[in-house]
Amino acid sequence: MMNNIPNVKVGIVAVSRDCFPESLSVNRRKALVEAYKAKYDAADIYECPICIVESEIHMVQALEDVKAAGCEALVVYLGNFGPEISETLLAKHFDGPAMFIAAAEESGDNLVQGRGDAYCGMLNASYNLKLRNIRAYIPEYPVGTAEECADMIHEFLPIARAVVGLANLKIISFGPRPLNFLACNAPIKQLYNLGVEIEENSELDLFEAFNKHAGDERIPAVVEDMTKELGAGNMKPEILPKLAQYELTLLDWIEDHKGYRKYVAIAGKCWPAFQTQFGFVPCFVNSRLTGRGIPVSCEVDIYGALSEYIGTCVSNDIVTLLDINNSVPADMYESEIKGKFDYTHKDTFMGFHCGNTCSKKLASHSMKYQLIMARSLPEEVTQGTLEGDIVPGEITFFRLQSTADNKLRAYVANGEVLPVATRSFGGIGVFAIHEMGRFYRHVLIEGNYPHHGAVAFGHHGKALFEVFKLIGVCPDEIGYNHPKSVPYRTENPFA
Repeated sequence: MMNNIPNVKVGIVAVSRDCFPESLSVNRRKALVEAYKAKYDAADIYECPICIVESEIHMVQALEDVKAAGCEALVVYLGNFGPEISETLLAKHFDGPAMFIAAAEESGDNLVQGRGDAYCGMLNASYNLKLRNIRAYIPEYPVGTAEECADMIHEFLPIARAVVGLANLKIISFGPRPLNFLACNAPIKQLYNLGVEIEENSELDLFEAFNKHAGDERIPAVVEDMTKELGAGNMKPEILPKLAQYELTLLDWIEDHKGYRKYVAIAGKCWPAFQTQFGFVPCFVNSRLTGRGIPVSCEVDIYGALSEYIGTCVSNDIVTLLDINNSVPADMYESEIKGKFDYTHKDTFMGFHCGNTCSKKLASHSMKYQLIMARSLPEEVTQGTLEGDIVPGEITFFRLQSTADNKLRAYVANGEVLPVATRSFGGIGVFAIHEMGRFYRHVLIEGNYPHHGAVAFGHHGKALFEVFKLIGVCPDEIGYNHPKSVPYRTENPFA
């Protein structure tokens, strides 16, 4: 399903300082690989067998080997102290994300010839990485047994997927932001700094392409697939041919315009003129593409699409984009949440969007018209939303954003969708994040974030935090929901 994200293979290269026994690194590398294969998919990793890197010549040989093996990510494994120059040159010249980990000592009975000092070597490795301005991934505690290092590599995989994906991503946008929607406008310079390409198109270009797809012979098959997906929720069957025509328009545009890039995300236009000219709203189509791993953000939210794509890579699952929308009414909190879940009223809120969430992430769904737009437009041109309550369970709310002064910032918070009926419309859920009230004020508002947030299904905060660091977001600029014991920089201590 997720054919729009990389399938990353990690090359494991062991290094050794020439005054230490090479056998330490050889045997520890073998043990690491065996431990990984015993617990995880052997196809994830590649063991570089050519040499233990002790010199710059070895470094070149190892790079050629992992490149020939199709590795897109690298693990530099310090089986002993390690050669600080050669090992950091590995990361410098490898075209992809690199991780540094080190071997723990095995036994108190073998601390003479069998002592590797990799604990010490990691310090010199980190110092040399900084000297060379190399951003490498180093786990929270990067020294471990073979089994522990295998776990670290497995945690590195989703991080590496996101970094590799961004390096091969093109974001295709259509039209400027709607009027009174400056919140979704942000400088695109940081996209280029991240290695992401951006293709900005006119809404008129999209409309022309859509009209050229009228009568496309593939439309009936797409309508049939849409009908199957909607099932009993197919409340507007008459609009499906137009939606199918639009879906084919987007898919063809991707193929014709992705150029040398492997992966694509879309920042689409959906109002105000879209409905009257196209004759529908694109929410259901957006949800279907996102369900295939091609995120489509609403309201030309370019950094929203970028965030969704990162979440898709990290979670290897469908994501969505929602408004951090409205508070939970007090009577609803009292009757359905208080005493049943460990959240205060201010920990809860509703995440909503018109109908862009994939049907696989809705507890039940039906395709309807867009209520808000129908207040000022004929109902028949607002059809195409996919409505329903979002499935309960663990989620991660996050966003990567370029600020008005062209600085990269991000936030991430683990939480959950509560199994509470929303009694509302759109694609919507009752969300809960511990200390959300303070997070809302001192991260979201204070950091000038727009109302759109990306949602990954599952707790992926740890990996996302590392992705943001690895792509260059200053750790001080990555907001998270502080516990009560940790005040925010702008929080009034006398409040």
